Amino acid sequence: MKKHIHVVGAVIIENEKILCAQRGATKTLAYKWEFPGGKIEQGETAQEALKREIIEEMQCEINIGEEIDTTIYEYDFGFIHLTTFYCELLEGTPKLTEHVDIKWLLPKDLKNLDWAPADIPTVEKLEKL
Repeated sequence: MKKHIHVVGAVIIENEKILCAQRGATKTLAYKWEFPGGKIEQGETAQEALKREIIEEMQCEINIGEEIDTTIYEYDFGFIHLTTFYCELLEGTPKLTEHVDIKWLLPKDLKNLDWAPADIPTVEKLEKL
């Protein structure tokens, strides 16, 4: 029986551009692009998990806005339940600690990246902005 993994992603917007992060070579879904974030730990809300993950992964603090989407995608290793939120940077500049690259793109340019499948529904919603 496959695991169900609940994760969150931050759609960080600054100057009308969206932060995109590329996974590293040793990660599952190597070199795919994603919205930064991670697993929701036991006892955390989605928002608490997202704040923690962005501090850990990007060394910045964010303000979390409204939810964009929740998608469920079946991978070989399990079902990912991804909830994405609009976010803004409060403090710091995103740093590469877990990712190999980051880009700031306009919504219309998001489709040019090779996204992790669970992130694609959010990308499609953002492209319509």
